Amino acid sequence: MAERGLSRVPAPVGGLLALGAGGLQALSLAPEPRGVLQVLGTALLAALVMQAAPRRAFVLGALAGVAWLAGTFWWLFISMHRYGHLPAWLSAGAVLALAAALSLYLAGAMALFARWRGRGGFGRELLLWSALWLLAELARAQLLTGFPWGAAGYAHVDGPLALLAPWLGVHGMGAAGAALGFVLARLALQPRQPARAAALGLTAALALAPALRGPDFTRPSGQLSVTLLQGNVPQDEKFDFSRLPQTLDWHVRALFASTADLVVAPETAIPLLPAQLPQGLWPGLEAHFSRRTTSALVGVPLGDADSGYSNSVVGFGPGRAGAELYRYDKHHLVPFGEFIPWGFRWFVDMMRMPLGDFSRGPLAAPSFAVGTERVGPNICYEDLFGEELATRFVDAAQAPTVLANVSNIGWFGETVAVDQHLQISRLRTLELQRPMVRATNTGATVAIDHRGHVSHRLAPHVRGVLEAQVQGREGTTPFAWWAGRLGLLPLWGLGLVAVAWARQRRTG
Repeated sequence: MAERGLSRVPAPVGGLLALGAGGLQALSLAPEPRGVLQVLGTALLAALVMQAAPRRAFVLGALAGVAWLAGTFWWLFISMHRYGHLPAWLSAGAVLALAAALSLYLAGAMALFARWRGRGGFGRELLLWSALWLLAELARAQLLTGFPWGAAGYAHVDGPLALLAPWLGVHGMGAAGAALGFVLARLALQPRQPARAAALGLTAALALAPALRGPDFTRPSGQLSVTLLQGNVPQDEKFDFSRLPQTLDWHVRALFASTADLVVAPETAIPLLPAQLPQGLWPGLEAHFSRRTTSALVGVPLGDADSGYSNSVVGFGPGRAGAELYRYDKHHLVPFGEFIPWGFRWFVDMMRMPLGDFSRGPLAAPSFAVGTERVGPNICYEDLFGEELATRFVDAAQAPTVLANVSNIGWFGETVAVDQHLQISRLRTLELQRPMVRATNTGATVAIDHRGHVSHRLAPHVRGVLEAQVQGREGTTPFAWWAGRLGLLPLWGLGLVAVAWARQRRTG
């Protein structure tokens, strides 16, 4: 029976176990990252498909994927139902449909593993499993605009696999976690010498890893004092014209009160176009910061009907006014929120939310100069795509020394989405070895150092101001170097070559 893994359990039991495997993946991500749960979830799935037929492996992978993804981004229900006024059944169905569609990548990987396993020894199976897992995560991260929220590697942001971040990025970390799970499953179900040797080697490596800090690929560039604003504006009030005066007043007063080197206001902290603002407000912002040593980054929509609209950040600062203002336009737009996929206009029209088609900004956007430091803004879930942020590091002389994320997670209520987004930002700091400051509407408003540690934090879901000191960094990590030039193609290549080699039958 051990030789057959769990492939002979009745189909309903196997399905429940697969759902449990996916549930462990979801639980591993937040509110606190728990890499051990990610490894256990992978081990359970591996045990289920280790000797399963391809069709059964596909179904098991699909069930695990649905539980993993729906259990990760279930909070999309809130934005569609509470704020979009869609019926509960349709909102829940949309979340499940998205999870089911994205789970097809994992399901396909499991089916291919079942078809190609057994062409060599333990080492080939381990390589095949890890490579297929990597390719499934890459496909979810990039195909059809990509939605890699909840990737397995985020569970390891505080664990020993974080040492891989500046080398291989989050998807390399996820593949390593999948490899650990496979070894654990093989050791439990087929405790033969190769599995025991691999388990002992991995155990020793993991035991030593916490003592290894890993190299610093970057070096200090200077200190920056920052003020981060958290308006805590309920999403159903953000675009309410009767509430706008109070919202604008608080943000403007907080901007004017800062004496730090840089003050940052969240995504759409000013929710109107500059031309729609009360007379004198926008020129007043320009005049205030142009005469002082403090600079500001403020989230605001820009554009017009002729040129199109953008979700943007405007940079005010000493000597800057009019055409001299810094502008960053969001590049990676949110499907359904900031652009409407072909064929889904009917779905968006059913929601009574201020959604539409925005224009994209450039991929490798310039940095915002604040004294001797260079600040690289990104908006909301753009920090989910480390390979896109890495493009800003190709020109070392213009590369950001500090990253700044402005977000509004108010769409998703007081949910785990806040904690999940914080883990995403922390992993970007590990990949790029840059500090990141986050100014958000409802949380998490924090400062993170270049090693992924939160140095300053404001409680979520309260109105407040966070003061912090940030040490800028210069230099380039291996991940920033290759991802900035080639994107994720090197990982695709590694995965495909590994699969091609592992599926060859061993002869002689």
